[in-house]
Amino acid sequence: MRIVLGIVISLLATLPAAAAQRTSTFSIPGMTCPLCPVTVATAIRHLDGIVSIATDVNAKTATVIFDDSKTSTAAIADASTNAGYVATLVKEQ
Repeated sequence: MRIVLGIVISLLATLPAAAAQRTSTFSIPGMTCPLCPVTVATAIRHLDGIVSIATDVNAKTATVIFDDSKTSTAAIADASTNAGYVATLVKEQ
């Protein structure tokens, strides 16, 4: 029984850790028209690890759910900024 338990524990130790999903909201004051959120979402969606993105032109925000083992809030903000829309992190969960 101990041998079997030892093998199971050894196998479990070799499994990759589960990815942690995070949700972050960014202020993007440059979004002023209905097409701006499309541009922002497209730029961010190209990053590895993006699960979903919701943009709101009226609130001038983007809320992003992502795998933090594949991307970061800095990379998300950079993607938006590089598309012409400066993004600032305002909330992390």
